[in-house]
Amino acid sequence: MTHQDNKKQILFILTSASKTLLDKPAGWWLPEAAWPYYTLLPLCHITFAAPLGPNPPVSQEAVAKFKDDEDCVKFLADPTVQEKLNTALKLSEVNPEDYDAVFYPGGYGPAIDLPTDEANIRIASELFRAKKPVAAVCHGPAAIVNATDAEGQPIVKGRTVTGLSNAEEIIDKMTKDVPFLLEDKLVEKGGNYVKAEKPFEAKVAVDGHLITGQNPASTRGLAEELVKLLS
Repeated sequence: MTHQDNKKQILFILTSASKTLLDKPAGWWLPEAAWPYYTLLPLCHITFAAPLGPNPPVSQEAVAKFKDDEDCVKFLADPTVQEKLNTALKLSEVNPEDYDAVFYPGGYGPAIDLPTDEANIRIASELFRAKKPVAAVCHGPAAIVNATDAEGQPIVKGRTVTGLSNAEEIIDKMTKDVPFLLEDKLVEKGGNYVKAEKPFEAKVAVDGHLITGQNPASTRGLAEELVKLLS
């Protein structure tokens, strides 16, 4: 993957899971991809990938909810974005060495397929071990709970992290739709879990080259922290 400029290469890993465990619609959460995409685009070449490759399913709930959001509308209509989605790589095709960072948008889908996807675990682990930024927001951190550092320990162990809280999951009435509660899993893996004072308020945790955001409101702040690490 060669480009003639000095822009960074960033991999957006999206879910291929269109349904939750209870067969409700899943997919990836639109603003958590769209907002960082346009924040990062000036300094990055962005590639999309998913377990099954092309056309990873977007959450239609998010499409409806953010139908008046400028960046979300732009993202869905952007021909370059559509081409990238149409040609999204399979995770098994990804060479982690080609990328300077990885980012995981949320949505219920990432909690379904990414935690146990061997190719995803390999990508997150290798980028982390190479001291390249690993960033994830909302349910996105579910994708990295089984990633490991050079010593074989969870990458979240002993590090300050966040992700969708138990309280937020309960408010959304989705606790049975996902294989685990993310807050509990991050703590189980040894993470120092932090969260905002109130549900759905913004919270971003930066610990070295690991960046996590709690919920949709944390997305823009996370993207700005990722820009700092890539600049």
